Amino acid sequence: MEIKRLFDFPYYQLEKAPREDALVTKVNGEWVKTSTASYIAQANAFSRGLFKLGIKPQDKIAIVTSNNRTEWNIVDIGVQQVGAISVPMYPTLSPEDFEYILNNSESKFCIVSDQDLFNRLSSVKDKVQSLVAIYTFDQVEGAANWKEILDLGQDDSTQHEVDSVKNLIKPSDVVTLIYTSGTTGRPKGVILTHENIVENTKRSSERVPVFPNLARSLSFLPINHVFERMVIYLYQYIGNGIYYAESIEKLGENMKEVKPHVMTVVPRLVEKVFDKIYTTGSTAGGLKTKIFMWALSLVENYDPFANHDVFFNIKHSIASKIVFSKWREGVGGELVCMVSGSAPLAPRLNHLFWGAGIPILEGYGLTETSPVVSVNKNEKGMFGIGTVGKPLPNVEVKIAEDGEIMVKGPSIFSGYYKDEEKTKEAFTEDGYFKTGDIGVFENGLLKITDRKKEIFKTSGGKYIAPQVIENKFKESRFIEQVMVVGDGEKMPCAIIKPNFVIAKDFLSSKGINVSISNEELIKEPLLIKEIQSEIDTFNLGFGHWEQIKKFELVPDEWTVEEGLLTPTLKLKRKFVLAKYQDVYNRLYDKK
Repeated sequence: MEIKRLFDFPYYQLEKAPREDALVTKVNGEWVKTSTASYIAQANAFSRGLFKLGIKPQDKIAIVTSNNRTEWNIVDIGVQQVGAISVPMYPTLSPEDFEYILNNSESKFCIVSDQDLFNRLSSVKDKVQSLVAIYTFDQVEGAANWKEILDLGQDDSTQHEVDSVKNLIKPSDVVTLIYTSGTTGRPKGVILTHENIVENTKRSSERVPVFPNLARSLSFLPINHVFERMVIYLYQYIGNGIYYAESIEKLGENMKEVKPHVMTVVPRLVEKVFDKIYTTGSTAGGLKTKIFMWALSLVENYDPFANHDVFFNIKHSIASKIVFSKWREGVGGELVCMVSGSAPLAPRLNHLFWGAGIPILEGYGLTETSPVVSVNKNEKGMFGIGTVGKPLPNVEVKIAEDGEIMVKGPSIFSGYYKDEEKTKEAFTEDGYFKTGDIGVFENGLLKITDRKKEIFKTSGGKYIAPQVIENKFKESRFIEQVMVVGDGEKMPCAIIKPNFVIAKDFLSSKGINVSISNEELIKEPLLIKEIQSEIDTFNLGFGHWEQIKKFELVPDEWTVEEGLLTPTLKLKRKFVLAKYQDVYNRLYDKK
């Protein structure tokens, strides 16, 4: 069968490679499997139930869950099959943003996962005129449950009504409104069609490595985000079983249970995994630590497609058996690759993980591009560490005079919902979408250098690309989070949250008492001196106007919950700066 609409994907899997574990979620400590056939049957029942509730094509149904789960997919396909439009939302949104999105989209129903989200959505329900009802996945006292919709659709004698509507749905029809998480301002509703995401899924599949039969995928990135959502359709397309991690906290445990062959990640997660590995290896003591450090030094610049000499291969084989085998066991032991998106991955980390036998394929895209613009492939000439690979075959990419990446193709959105002005601003006169990212081509591979809106100018008129500097600084084991500042100032400076595990280990080895608060630790002269030494080394790789002249350490981690990171773990610079306004003032001697 030919896939033209998103709801065709599960039917394609049923025809080509049906699975008993098409969708798997852990419930009460047990992995509960849903087969491809059951997945489709429940989606059809949900569609029939929606018809009985009066849902019509182009009606909007919002979905928000605190974690990925099988029910999300059933609802997603069920909504699509009646021609309705899904409005996925992040669980970390403020009540004001929930209210805004529900009103802007004119959503009729909202389906939430749990008690907390039900309470939060209920608090704004009276302010949303279009909202008829809120349903829950979990059993919540006083709340309508999503199974009530399934029960309404149990009688399959009305399936012909669903099939009739499905047959009328065109690839060009709108399938979802995805509101951008937004590092600034109100969320914008990105209009995406079936064709947008279907085309992106099919073309992305051409970059997928060879997986074993009955391959397993582990999913934990938010499914409401277009990256993970497209990947879920991709897994169905290539016949993988999809296992949903319980939470980011239980990810390590879930990896060992599921033994996945593939998973998507963001750089922040890779950094945390490596920090844990490094802490374990560097504190093992004696010969174990020496061997660990030797293994790291061996692959710091590892190139998987280089012609390594026989001596390197022998040493690498030894390091793989003694050190890197433990890394691979930590991620389940069967991982073929990880795919990284959302933000640039530090090249050093990618070298190390490839050298350890855990390939990371870095890609690039936006919500507006459904999402993949380009992605690396595990093939010589199609891969480069520090790049995001070649653009997909159906995505046309050009670099504007100011370095901005412009894209055109069938997976590019048509506009922002109810916002003609923002839509017009987003496109060039000849129809290219302006991504807002700065990049260059190197040997046919796309390299992202920064966000256009994040580049700032010093008072001396020099442009600073903060992301490039931040990524370099995060190669330091002492620096966990960093934000470069200095818009309109005479020089760039940095606000740094240290890696306190590494910092305490270092200070303890110097005989310094570390059983004190983080607020006290950041004042420790020896730690400040060590971080200054690291920065001095990194500064040598930058022009004098880009070099960080001053920095301040801060004691607390920047999190999504605090509103300092987007749900895909990118810095919300305006909010970080607001939190540390006093730190900023000290850096620039302001009163």
